[in-house]
Amino acid sequence: MISTQASKLIGLTNNVKTKSKTKLITITSGKGGVGKSTFTANIAYLLAQKGLKIAVLDADIGLANMQVLFDIKPKTTFFDYIDGRKSLDEIILKTEYPNVSLIAGKSGYEYSNHSNTFVYTRVAEDIIALNEFDILLVDTGAGLNDYVKEFLSISDNILALTTTDPSALTDVYSLMKMLSLGKSKLMLCFNHTRNYKIGETISNSLVKLAQKNRLNSDFMVEYIGNVSTSAQISTTGRLRKLFTKEFILDESTKQMQVIIDYLIKNIH
Repeated sequence: MISTQASKLIGLTNNVKTKSKTKLITITSGKGGVGKSTFTANIAYLLAQKGLKIAVLDADIGLANMQVLFDIKPKTTFFDYIDGRKSLDEIILKTEYPNVSLIAGKSGYEYSNHSNTFVYTRVAEDIIALNEFDILLVDTGAGLNDYVKEFLSISDNILALTTTDPSALTDVYSLMKMLSLGKSKLMLCFNHTRNYKIGETISNSLVKLAQKNRLNSDFMVEYIGNVSTSAQISTTGRLRKLFTKEFILDESTKQMQVIIDYLIKNIH
């Protein structure tokens, strides 16, 4: 269940969003190792190629790696803002990709002092309040710990990335159950999945399982696309480059373009 404190935060954030052009998309997975950060970084690049100004917040608390994907060695992270050492402007870092900025996380950060205080989501609120970006992408950590739940609680646009691995599907179903208590929909993408139809079939099976178990009937799961396995993805990752830039004609890049088109038309 979403706590009373989280509910109050949702209300505050909704007030901020009505005054800001910045749309918030939270990208999550349930299970680790499904390629979520790589997916997020490439989504950011493709959105920017459409002329949108994008900010990426690395909210994988304690295991941040977005700076590797963007080939940045950040001197500041969003923890410097939380701890009062830096201003918001100082933690928003330009990347080499036009119209893409990064708010870096920090690997190994000791975050126990901030437990259950919602300071992490305040960073997202404050970036939205700047009214500077068209879209803020939040890359959460794996699992459904309190920190991931905080970022999910403030977002109306939640995109879950999964694979066909049974344990990944179990985790994404757990995410569906949790979100159905307080959200209206979940966008679902399949990574390392050969074709669109496979993801669509599994998505339909998850929806039928939800109906059988009587999850909230008003909760929608929207399957929005798949990304095939490509040797180019791992190669460019090791080189700290984005495969959607380096391999424009690759099938995986074309599949991500389909996802981008959906997001542009349907997020709010």
